Amino acid sequence: MDAFKNECPNCGHAMVVNDLACPDCGVHVTGTVALPRLAHLVPEDREFIELFVLASGSLKEVGQVLGISYPSVRQRLDRVIARLSALRGAKEQERLAVLERLERNEITAQEAVQLLKEPADLPTSSQKEDIP
Repeated sequence: MDAFKNECPNCGHAMVVNDLACPDCGVHVTGTVALPRLAHLVPEDREFIELFVLASGSLKEVGQVLGISYPSVRQRLDRVIARLSALRGAKEQERLAVLERLERNEITAQEAVQLLKEPADLPTSSQKEDIP
């Protein structure tokens, strides 16, 4: 089972990756890297997406594997779509907020560029649970 959690166990905010390493040659790359949107979904949704892809997008086959009806599978797919859309919207809203701050001369162009390069503070799993 997929047990990966992307939120901080201390404060609940989204975690980022700061170090990547090659286990074969030992090369390390350091720097803040945002996790992909799919990593911000709850494990149940990530597992559903994996099953959906492995079933070549067949909702009928997904339903058979999970032992649930076609309408239930469709409902789960719609929920995952809504969550991914909300994550996309959160990132776009954050970028727009930076540009608005720049327009109001609250930050410099250089600061705006830096903020736009930083990973988006995507909603945590608990925030995503509010999405139907």
